[in-house]
Amino acid sequence: MRRSNARPPAFDPDSASSMDASKPQLRPPPARLSFASRISSPGPKNHRTGIRIFLATAAAAAVLLCLLHVYRSSGSSKFGIIVDGGSTGSRIHVFGYTNRQGALPVLDFGVMASMKASPGLSAYSGDPEGAGRSLVELLEFGKARVPRDQWGETEIRLMATAGLRLLDAGVAERILDSCRKVLRSSGFQFQDDWATVISGSDEGIYAWVAANYALGSLGGDPGKTTGIIELGGASAQVTFVSSEPLSPEFSHVLNFGETTYNLYSHSFLHLGQNVAYESLHELLSSRVLKSCGDQKVYGEKVDHMRGNLEEAAESQQEPIYRDPCTPRGYSHSVESLKLSAGVLNSRTEYRPVAHATGNFSECRSASLELLQKEKDKCLHQSCYLGSALMPKLHGRLLATENFFYTAKFFGLGPTSFLSDLMLAGEQFCGEDWLKLKGNYHSTDEDDLLRYCFSSAYIVALLHDSLGIALDEKRIGFANQVGGIPLDWALGAFIMQKMPKQSPEHSGWITAIVGNDSSILSLFLVPSVLIMTAWTVSKWKKPQLKTIYDLEKGRYIIRQVNR
Repeated sequence: MRRSNARPPAFDPDSASSMDASKPQLRPPPARLSFASRISSPGPKNHRTGIRIFLATAAAAAVLLCLLHVYRSSGSSKFGIIVDGGSTGSRIHVFGYTNRQGALPVLDFGVMASMKASPGLSAYSGDPEGAGRSLVELLEFGKARVPRDQWGETEIRLMATAGLRLLDAGVAERILDSCRKVLRSSGFQFQDDWATVISGSDEGIYAWVAANYALGSLGGDPGKTTGIIELGGASAQVTFVSSEPLSPEFSHVLNFGETTYNLYSHSFLHLGQNVAYESLHELLSSRVLKSCGDQKVYGEKVDHMRGNLEEAAESQQEPIYRDPCTPRGYSHSVESLKLSAGVLNSRTEYRPVAHATGNFSECRSASLELLQKEKDKCLHQSCYLGSALMPKLHGRLLATENFFYTAKFFGLGPTSFLSDLMLAGEQFCGEDWLKLKGNYHSTDEDDLLRYCFSSAYIVALLHDSLGIALDEKRIGFANQVGGIPLDWALGAFIMQKMPKQSPEHSGWITAIVGNDSSILSLFLVPSVLIMTAWTVSKWKKPQLKTIYDLEKGRYIIRQVNR
């Protein structure tokens, strides 16, 4: 009997050829490689594992770098500065903010600050270099509120409004050049094209953005947004969402995220409160001057008229025209003023002496005449102010700037009716000037003098022209909402910091990298390196195959041609 542990006969490769072909051939079992041989001669599986580990490590490093940069750039506080070059003065606005990738910036209202310097840039039309010097005080204010190590990365922009829009283009450009010189040496980040005169419609859009940002409706349903009506010093702006078809001159499309807003926005130059006040006096005085004959009066007639004016001023004789927009008892002086009607074409031009009568109703009627002065030139379906197109007002409205200041002066709240303002104006206009000065002794006299006009002008503008009812509840007077100022400069800043999604990038890329090209480079560069390393490794690494050599009785590794 054969023992169970008998050794099997050895396999002789030399006798393989003499084996009977009719018998089945048995393939020997694979020989085991020693541990040492497996380490010194790695197979394809081990090599592929190393490549995978390398690629995974590089990818993880790239993602960590990207996330680290996003965290640092998103979490750190930054600053931005806008200088509002208004008609009555220049105001610097310092904004503190934190970026949120793919979303509106988070404003830090604790560090937000502003300062105004008078007069406005337009006052330097005869001395353009003085315009640049007028910004020095504002820049020092800004430097005191921005950490010194952030000056170089803090953008500063100058945006001039109606004051410069009223000037000759050449004069306005010389004023801007003077300002650019000062801004370039300010230490803040600045480019020459960041000092501009913005259009009136842009000013209105910026104010609309600021208001709806403060109200929390920006980016939401267009039908639930709030329109804005601004009354500045030299111009008035009206901006709101409209569903009516508009010509390109008045139509403006804004995109915030996935929401599109079709805005009507227009600026009414010369209808700002201060310019309108001067225009009203020119309108009233021109009536008297026209009664003297033809508008162009020369020779003896001019001398005679000038003499009468001077004599009236010196002897306090009967004034030439009634001024219903100034409280009675106020004494007007003869002013040297260029008359827009061109009545007197002489070296010195005089305005007739005004007699203050203080009558709200007459002032309101004269204001309405001024507001509708060019309505006969209207070429559109509806023109509520002058000859410019304006669709019917929709939704809630906020009246800001001089609307708010006038309402505040009369002690009216943000939800007061126009009828409340009308009653307050009637009482104020009918008071004696000396009594008013005693009652409002802390108010600047020039400002106090104009509140009769401003109250009547606002009623004529909002009610008589725009059709807002005297007891309308959907309009409010405000200059801030929840502590957030309703200033167009804030809206301009928000629009500059809004992420702009380009069509060639998908949403997830925009959400990750935003507008920061450095983040994009951190993402792309490691990716390119990984792909390059993988390609090179595939190109250089030979393709190997392990086979069993029957003649030699062992495994061998051979290179296989690609």
